[in-house]
Amino acid sequence: MRIWVDADATPAVIKDILFRAADRKHIPTTLVANKLLRVPPSPWIQALQVPHGFDVADDEIARRVEAGDLVITADIPLAAQVIEKGGHALNPRGEFYSPENIREALNLRDFMAGLRDAGLATSGPPAFSQADRQAFANQLDRFLARMVG
Repeated sequence: MRIWVDADATPAVIKDILFRAADRKHIPTTLVANKLLRVPPSPWIQALQVPHGFDVADDEIARRVEAGDLVITADIPLAAQVIEKGGHALNPRGEFYSPENIREALNLRDFMAGLRDAGLATSGPPAFSQADRQAFANQLDRFLARMVG
């Protein structure tokens, strides 16, 4: 199992949680972004810089992910691709996407995009909170306990 991180939009506090988990559980973890990322010196953690462009990091993760891998992303279309390949997708707020809920998430995303395209103001997601950080850490811990002991 490998952890892939859609790192362009992942909060720093979530990256820190992932760094600790990768070292503690000895799980190869790759942060993918279109900018240079600093990662701690660790045999388990690496950064992969991809060219700038729309969805380039997402496309690279989708190309490389394998069944059983975990992808950290808030990007719902990427999460859908991960699930199709037998991977697991967890967003930075601690919500797992699954075969059961990904279609609804895609439909809601498309509906909100349609509202924005029609000129109707929609608010973005709420600010990232301590509760979000805790929910992510708890879900990650439970997942890793199940998958790698």
